[in-house]
This record gives sequence, structure tokens and C-alpha cells, in this order.
Amino acid sequence: MRNLDVTTLRSFVAVAELGGVTRAAGFLNLTQSAVSMQLKRLEELLNLSLIDRSSRAVSLTASGEQLLSYARRMVSLNDEVMSRLTDQSLQGEIILGVPHDIVYPAVPKVLQMFNASFPRMKVQLLTSYTRELKDQYRRGEVDVILTTEIGIDPEGETLASKPLQWVGALNGSAWKQRPLRLAFGRHCIFRSGAIKSLEARAIAWDMAVETESDRTIEATVSADLAVAAMLEGTKPDHLEVIDHGGALPELTQQKINLYAADKGKGEAVEALCDQLRQAFTMM
Repeated sequence: MRNLDVTTLRSFVAVAELGGVTRAAGFLNLTQSAVSMQLKRLEELLNLSLIDRSSRAVSLTASGEQLLSYARRMVSLNDEVMSRLTDQSLQGEIILGVPHDIVYPAVPKVLQMFNASFPRMKVQLLTSYTRELKDQYRRGEVDVILTTEIGIDPEGETLASKPLQWVGALNGSAWKQRPLRLAFGRHCIFRSGAIKSLEARAIAWDMAVETESDRTIEATVSADLAVAAMLEGTKPDHLEVIDHGGALPELTQQKINLYAADKGKGEAVEALCDQLRQAFTMM
């Protein structure tokens, strides 16, 4: 009777979900050669080709797609058994604050992986605007925050630098209208910079909505009633980056910064920060 190895399956799942051996190796803290060897052993055990190697982009074969569903369940079940039957993990709560616009796609995956490593450590996710998150951090109300800002405070760490992009409805035309109708939250840190860039080009504008709801903004933009600005890589599928050909001004680069306070939760907080670093470096 042949047996599948959970460690090998975990590497296979990581390659499939992260889109490559390099990213999977970084996420799993393994070398690329170790991950490649595990994939090779898995294919030899099953006598199947699981990865389509005919192109530079990683994709699964039909057999690989079929195995992925089983592999996810087996890895999840393994992690559940380990968390239920062991009692050596840290216990407690970490409060993580993240701006609304960078929760997806990275943060859910980080929370899932952190829970597998620290099943008794609860992470409470708060979403708000950068200014409010920084105020809460200074008051000691949150343990770890991510921010989107042009600069960085001395105690912060920059994880990535991303350009802001004009986004609109799929095949939309709102960006061609003048005055240009904008959709920004009242406290959005991108708002003032976008307005300044328009005024520097003498482009007339008005605010289509006054809201604190990201859903309201997305609905307005997806209805082709306004445009907005989002960080590269954070645009939802129902919107598109506007190919304006220079008709709109270029927007600023924004830093995704990390701030963390220990508060006696050192090992767990550092593990969470490491996973955030990896996720946003690869985003």
C-alpha cells in the first residue's frame, strides 16, 4: 500500500495556490530545490504528471487539478488534528488592523496560515483608514497594523511600494467626462493626492459620492458613474485599470507599511509579521 506524505502535499498546494515554486519555497521556508524534489517524488509516487511545464507560467494538468482538491482537504485535516491534540501553542489574541483596500488578496491567506501554526492564538481583524489605524496603534488598542501612506514613521517597516492607478467600470467611459466624477471615502488617504494631481493639470472634477463605505464606492464606480484610485494589485475583478493614454494625471507611489508592538506576544506577533512580509512582498 502506497501512502501520500502530508509535507509533500503541502508543497504541492503551495505551488498551486501561489503560482510557482519560488513563491511556495519562500512561503514554506524551504529551498526551491527542496520543493521541486517534493513535487517530483509526488509525481513518481502517483505515476502522473501534475504540473504543466510546457510554459513559463505554472499551471496544473487535469490530474493536478483533481489532486489539488484532495490535497487541500488532507493538509487541512492534518492541521486540525495537530491543533486539537497538542497543547504547546501560544494562547491569546492579536488585534490586526488593515486598511480596507489592501485586505484582499493577501490578508485572508495570511490569517489561514497563521491559524494553522498558532491555532490557539486568535487574530481579530479590524479594517479602517490608515489615519484611524495609526491613532489606534498609538493608543495601544491594536497590536499590528498595516498602512498605506507616502512616507513612514521611524518605528515602521515598508513591505512594498505600489503605484496608485485610476480604476473604472469595465469598458467604462466615466473617465472621459468633464468635470471628472470621483468616488473616494471621506477619510481616504488617497483622496487629497488624487485631487491635487487633477488640479495641477487643470482638470475639472466633482465628488460623485460622500461616504465611508467601500461598497458604495465600488458600486458607484462599477456603474460607470465615477472613477477611483486604487493600489496596483488590489483592484476587484468587476473594475478595470483605466487605459487613459495620458488623459488623466499619473498618481503617486504609496508604501505599504507595517507597525508592530510586542506586548508580551513576541513569538506569535513576529510569526504574523513574517507572514505579512512574505505575502505583501509577493503581491
